[in-house]
Parts: sequence; C-alpha cells; structure tokens
Amino acid sequence: MSTRYHDIPPAYTIQPIDAPPMNARSTTAQLKGDIDSGRTGDKNPAFDPGLSPLGTDDEAAGTPPSHERVDLARHQEASTRWQDGAERDSYAHGQSHKALYAFVGFIGLLLVLFVGAFSMV
Repeated sequence: MSTRYHDIPPAYTIQPIDAPPMNARSTTAQLKGDIDSGRTGDKNPAFDPGLSPLGTDDEAAGTPPSHERVDLARHQEASTRWQDGAERDSYAHGQSHKALYAFVGFIGLLLVLFVGAFSMV
C-alpha cells in the first residue's frame, strides 16, 4: 500500500532547463542559466539551486560585474571555449571509457603474471 503525500512539492531540479538567449546586457543569472543548461559543458543540464546566486559576493562587496564583463564571460564560455576541436563535455560527463579500458588491461596483465608465476612452480 503506497501513501501519496500531497503536501510535498514536486522536485523540478531533475528536469533539464533551456539555455537563456544570448543578448546584449547579460546578467549573472543568465550566465548561471548557461551553466545549468549545459551550454558551457561544465555540468549535466539540470537546475542547480544554490544558496547564493552567482555574483552575489560581488554585489555584496559593492562591485557588481558590468554587463560588458558578463557578456564577455557568456561568449567565452559558450563559443570561444570550444574552438580548436575541444570536447564539449568534460571528462566526467563525456562517456569516455579510457579509464575503464586501462583498468581492465591492468587486471588482465596481473592475471597473466599471476598465472605465469604459478605455472613455473
């Protein structure tokens, strides 16, 4: 028997989010939206609730980033970063199996050495 709890709100953090449009006079919220949507390739596309939004520490110090600096950061993270054939996803998210193949090869080498050592006895 399952009990439904209607007082618990649904979790929207597991749903992918759309990237905000690229425009002039960007805000730090749009930069965070780029990161959360996966546009920058830093993480999987999902909403990431933070305790303090991106740029809060700058604003608290009295030096909020200018729109030009945020525009530059968004441009660098979204397009320029992936020139020269760099992979879009990071190693952790890129479905790369290099470490798995190296581990299996290492175990195979140990097995061959182990069998070879005991076959001489």
